Amino acid sequence: MMIVFQAAKLSRAAASIHQKGTATALALLSLGSAGLGLPALAQEKPDTVEEIVVTADRRNSFGADYMQAGTFRDARIIDTPLTITVLPREVLDAQQASSVFDAVRNTAGVSQAQINTLIYSNLAIRGIQVDNLTNYRLNGVLPAINFVDLPIENKDRVEVLKGAAGLYYGFATPSGIINLVSKRPLDKPLTTVEINGDSRGGFGGTVDLSRRLSPTLGMRLNAGASRIETGIDHTRGDRNFASLALDWQATERLRVELDGDYSAKTVTEPTEFVLPAAVNGRIALPPLQSASHNLGASWMQADGWTSNLLGRARYALSDNWRASVSIGQSYLKRDRIYSSFSGYDLTTGNGRVNVATTHGNDYRSTIYRGDVTGDFDTGPLHHQLMFGASQNIRKINIPTAVRYSFAQNLYNPVAIPEQPTPPRVIANPSEVKDTGAFIFDRISYQDWLEASIGFRKANYSDISRTSRYKDKPDTWSYGLLLKPWAGVSLYGNYIEGLESGGIAQQIALNAGEVLPASLSKQYETGVKLEPVRGLLLTAAYFDIDRAAAYINSAGYYVQDGRASYRGVEFSASGEIGEDVSLTLSGTVLDAEQESGAATVIGKRIENTAKFSGSVFAEYRLPMLPELRLSAGMFHVGRRPVNALNQAYVASYTTFDLGARYDMTLGGHDVTLRVYGENVTGRRYWAATGSGLLAQAAPARVKFSLATQL
Repeated sequence: MMIVFQAAKLSRAAASIHQKGTATALALLSLGSAGLGLPALAQEKPDTVEEIVVTADRRNSFGADYMQAGTFRDARIIDTPLTITVLPREVLDAQQASSVFDAVRNTAGVSQAQINTLIYSNLAIRGIQVDNLTNYRLNGVLPAINFVDLPIENKDRVEVLKGAAGLYYGFATPSGIINLVSKRPLDKPLTTVEINGDSRGGFGGTVDLSRRLSPTLGMRLNAGASRIETGIDHTRGDRNFASLALDWQATERLRVELDGDYSAKTVTEPTEFVLPAAVNGRIALPPLQSASHNLGASWMQADGWTSNLLGRARYALSDNWRASVSIGQSYLKRDRIYSSFSGYDLTTGNGRVNVATTHGNDYRSTIYRGDVTGDFDTGPLHHQLMFGASQNIRKINIPTAVRYSFAQNLYNPVAIPEQPTPPRVIANPSEVKDTGAFIFDRISYQDWLEASIGFRKANYSDISRTSRYKDKPDTWSYGLLLKPWAGVSLYGNYIEGLESGGIAQQIALNAGEVLPASLSKQYETGVKLEPVRGLLLTAAYFDIDRAAAYINSAGYYVQDGRASYRGVEFSASGEIGEDVSLTLSGTVLDAEQESGAATVIGKRIENTAKFSGSVFAEYRLPMLPELRLSAGMFHVGRRPVNALNQAYVASYTTFDLGARYDMTLGGHDVTLRVYGENVTGRRYWAATGSGLLAQAAPARVKFSLATQL
């Protein structure tokens, strides 16, 4: 039976939000033309369009000056009315990061959601799910599908643009955009080889090669392979990746960039816990087991690969105007044997391991984007204008799961026999088309006041055999930035977002169903300070309203009512003096269900902590400059396990320690690194939500040796 979702309600909501936003826009524009007499303390605006290449940003630093994602592309971070975190290569290397979660755990408000991160980084930011189909971007453009770990070793930086970003990116959850910026070709030859391993028995190696093929053509090649040992019973695997970046300065005006990567990962997925039934409105959680404990079997694997290809061309139309065109595709294919433990008796330990096997999950995301940027003046006002259009087509084929159930005991696990691979049956393929045109103007008066206004007209459709959803919503964004003194920015913004409805998880009775799209809105105000060159301090208050989605008491994944996410964030990044590098962040969050079923109104949103934060620092010894010592602390507060708040997982704090030593051997630069994660061996529930619990993997020590040839 065909079900048609009506879009009138969504359109009315957009109109209501637009009316509220119009008053804000008028206020911002009137301020921009009022000519209030604050001193002009910043440098004069450039007369030409400036393109900031990421390799020109700060090097060998925990901080960054510029961002690459969104409508404020190539802008200084301190000059943007947004919350932005940049994790440069220096931070990633210091922690020997190899996954997205390894990187973004240094960002306030990030937590694991629903499942462990052994297969891919399934994350929430500010308590809102990061959509694995839309919120991860390669080089600010391509939606990289995140159901197989995206490699980090070939990235120069990871950027987190928090909150709604619908103006530039179209449909994406208001958690934020995680932008993965590729390493680019260098002017000088580079050959770096690294071997690495860990205390669990894993090992591998990478190579990083950069060459100039001609004065106008450069290439950067990265590749790696590793054996995965998780320290969890019956759980191991393999991972490999390769990527190529080409930069071609075809003419003085035309620059072409091509990026391609391939990554594959096969690893056993540990069995998760399903929440037991509530008794008198409360759930008794299972006790934490040994971190190596696994109720599943080695054949319960996730086996997948993904490829990303992105081409970009930028042409200088004049000294003040530039056109950009991008075309790309992300493709992912995987087989998954997912298992969960349910129906257990905590006294005897008897329960059942339920297995869902899907063979040939297939995802394809294609992006077409074009935009024009330029500068011009209207009287005393300076404009930085961007307008363009984009289309993202996503084709999703999720096979019907073949399910098995096996008796198991929590305290004395038994072997589970391997099952044959089922046939691939695609009962409900879906295709999403997200097309939109946008315009965005940054309007500045002298050098102390800037207002921004943007508009996007979207044409969205989500069609499958069982449902059809279409709409053409409008979204607006407004911002105001005040710079009263050098190194100080005060800002506020209002941003409307569009998000897809999400896909029901395997544990839901409607597994694989795609929910209808919805609108979100965000208010934010904040301050950014640069007290000394190289150190950035930020603080912000945010208020996000969005549609709520959860697994209801009947076992179905549904949209129901609205949820609010209000909180305060703060951060510090960069250098303190010559010897200390620092990245610090924290979030205080109040996330609440404001409407919907009576049983959930007023409840805290599942998997949201009241407070989360992290600090990581590296110290270079003045008396021994070859040696650097590092330490980190990562905290996540207690979180409700479901929409009814029937139980909470406890808060946890983990500690890391690391060291780096630089030396010269045989005329080659050599770097030795060692890094211990969770050095106290803390056991904790790493992820929850959607009726699931996942325990953290065991502590480990990572080590590596890298040399430049």
